[in-house]
Amino acid sequence: MSDLKFNYTAVSDECIKCGKCKPVCTIFNINQDETTSPRGFIDLLGAYKRDELELDRTAKDIFESCFLCTNCVDVCPNDLPTDMIIEQVRNDIAKKYGIAWYKRAFFFLLRHRKIMDLMAKLGWVFQTCGIKINENNQSATTRVNFGLPIIKNRALPYADKTTFLNKYPANTVNSSNESVSKQKVAIFIGCMGNYSYTNIGDSLMKILKTLQIDAFIPKKQLCCGAPAYFTGDFDTVDYLIKKNIAYFETFIDDVDAIIVPEATCSAMINIDWEHFLHDQPDWQKRAAAISPKVIMATKWLENNTKLKEILASKDKNINDIITYHDPCHAKKMQGIEKEPRELLSQNYTIDEMSDPNRCCGFGGVTMQSEKYDFAKAAGAPKAAMIKQTKANIVSAECSACRMQITDSLHKADASNIVFKNPIELIAQALES
Repeated sequence: MSDLKFNYTAVSDECIKCGKCKPVCTIFNINQDETTSPRGFIDLLGAYKRDELELDRTAKDIFESCFLCTNCVDVCPNDLPTDMIIEQVRNDIAKKYGIAWYKRAFFFLLRHRKIMDLMAKLGWVFQTCGIKINENNQSATTRVNFGLPIIKNRALPYADKTTFLNKYPANTVNSSNESVSKQKVAIFIGCMGNYSYTNIGDSLMKILKTLQIDAFIPKKQLCCGAPAYFTGDFDTVDYLIKKNIAYFETFIDDVDAIIVPEATCSAMINIDWEHFLHDQPDWQKRAAAISPKVIMATKWLENNTKLKEILASKDKNINDIITYHDPCHAKKMQGIEKEPRELLSQNYTIDEMSDPNRCCGFGGVTMQSEKYDFAKAAGAPKAAMIKQTKANIVSAECSACRMQITDSLHKADASNIVFKNPIELIAQALES
């Protein structure tokens, strides 16, 4: 399988054109064009590798239309890595056509945490003056447009006054009994959890305190690299991955796990770091050594603590009804779906939507900016199925899904349904 991952021709030759990928493909369900179906992508990439297809702007537009939801990989009888070869060709696109200035500015900030912190503070001051804030969803509704399609008429996340990484000390001791073997975890918070949805980190700290698990917050952690990876900016990805690996190695042996309350970040670190480093064996080996200790928060809490038993002893009659959305990077990439439901069901009623596995339509930076019409079209069915439940809360362990679903509900006149990370809901139950 490893020989196929980055060989367009090999993947194209292995595709049997069965069409099982088409009914589940997020973009094909919107666009209904064979060229933007998984087997269409694969066929075109094979032609590109054989020099039968020029990487012109039409091809660029096609290859940037994939949501990278991995639905096709999930159902493919040959397990073809369609998402990975599209990520690779986007790097070729970036080299040929460059990257839009606002993406380059964003990726620059992801490399430089202190500058990003300063920009976040300025953003908080601006938004409190000129934008209507929805505290329940931690989002802002605005029609302001500075030439950036990403912020036009959207329900957007907003910058919190204090970032999560700056709010807490590096080490928090929660264990009180010295005779009991201590547990200690590091927290990788993710960019949106650090800057916008900071209540996720606050809630995680409350949970760890209840469980008497010591917390270590690595202050020098950088972005996992996912936004740049999905866009094709491999120079930024290479920088971020290596900086993080070198930093993680300084404390990895001192913690039981690095827990991540974000599906995309967890999948990026656990799976995509090794894929990206396929041609750098020394770094790939170092990434592989870290991976076993990097675990999504609900999975680790469910499998390694007594959290479920503690929740079971709490109020089982919380009025909130939840419907749970399975992030693509959780269920399909990491096989995580039962753990958050097991924890939430101790205190909340869960009313499953008709297709919790359907992609919400976030799709990355390019999809949210240059191809927002596709994101909007993909989000509408998800909003509709959420509205059909009796839920007043939709939950998923992914801030990208949170941003997209919140916006989709806003457009569907269903802003009364709020989005909360399962970590927030668990902390709420513990306080009941």
